Amino acid sequence: MKTTPFTALHIALGAKMHEFAGYNMPVEYSGIISEHLAVCHSAGVFDVSHMGEFWVKGPAALEFIQRLTSNDASVLPVGKAQYSCFPNDRGGIVDDIVVYHYEDEKYLLVVNAANIDKDWAWCTSHNTVGAELENASDRMGQLAVQGPKAREILQRLTPVDLSAIPYYAFVTGELAGCPRVIISNTGYTGAGGFELYFYPEDGIRIWEAIFEAGRPEGIVPAGLGARDTLRLEMGYCLYGNDIDDATSPLEAGLGWITKFADGKDFTNRAELERQKKQGVTRRLCAFELTEKGIPRRGYEIADRDGRVIGAVTSGTLSPLSRKGIGLGYVRTEYAAAGADISILIRNRPVGAKIVKPPFRKQG
Repeated sequence: MKTTPFTALHIALGAKMHEFAGYNMPVEYSGIISEHLAVCHSAGVFDVSHMGEFWVKGPAALEFIQRLTSNDASVLPVGKAQYSCFPNDRGGIVDDIVVYHYEDEKYLLVVNAANIDKDWAWCTSHNTVGAELENASDRMGQLAVQGPKAREILQRLTPVDLSAIPYYAFVTGELAGCPRVIISNTGYTGAGGFELYFYPEDGIRIWEAIFEAGRPEGIVPAGLGARDTLRLEMGYCLYGNDIDDATSPLEAGLGWITKFADGKDFTNRAELERQKKQGVTRRLCAFELTEKGIPRRGYEIADRDGRVIGAVTSGTLSPLSRKGIGLGYVRTEYAAAGADISILIRNRPVGAKIVKPPFRKQG
């Protein structure tokens, strides 16, 4: 398995390790629930160095991104980031990504770890405009410092004014004595905080400095298990579960990142425009159980009369509410918030209700 700059540290800390996207990654340290709650109430650190990073450079950089992504990168100023996706040519999604406008004629695309090879092949095979592409995935480390105390902790380590970085914006500066760290006000937890991108050789220094600075707040290392429960409480999509090559961004509630701007001729635009005009037959919805139970991926969703209307794509027991929560695709006529449904758990219908995410309110 591949390793990150922190793999030996995770093992030394007693983390439960598991293969993910070819990497030996920590699933949990003290426990998923305790790590989840620490991030909600104070701060936690996630090793996300397995994520992929592609540089797109040169005079054709913006044109390349406009052709391959669903969102409108032409409105993205230097220093800002944007959630987007690569639509495929069948109405589905190659991957969901974050686009950083790093400098004039220079962008950074952050892609999912499990899709690095697929995404790189997609980008290189669709580079018809001569953009300069560089796969920097093996030459970049990444930590996500998340939680309401994250900014206070990190501010002790950098001269950069973190309070001046708006949501989905970033600055490149010194942190923990290491130069040229990308400090990004982004994250996948809904708890606030920053994602840090740096040279792998600086990783241990940055990790140790963060934990020393965060000792008064009780900062903890957190694994992929808590990362998943945190994102699900916010209703964020996980590629491979809630979105994939066969799901449309419009079905998945990602119409807000699918922009039909004049002159933006992106992959499969015509089909997605048709879907927007005519509507889709299913939608990704959030639901909450009204009875005891834990929904899991693959469980069938039924209406109040027992007819199957969809399937669960993500589900868990919320560490905060202690209720079963999840996401799943249902037929459009059942997708309204407040609709009564049931989740078939071991073939037994368990009551649930369609709700509007997030399950956990920010702030």
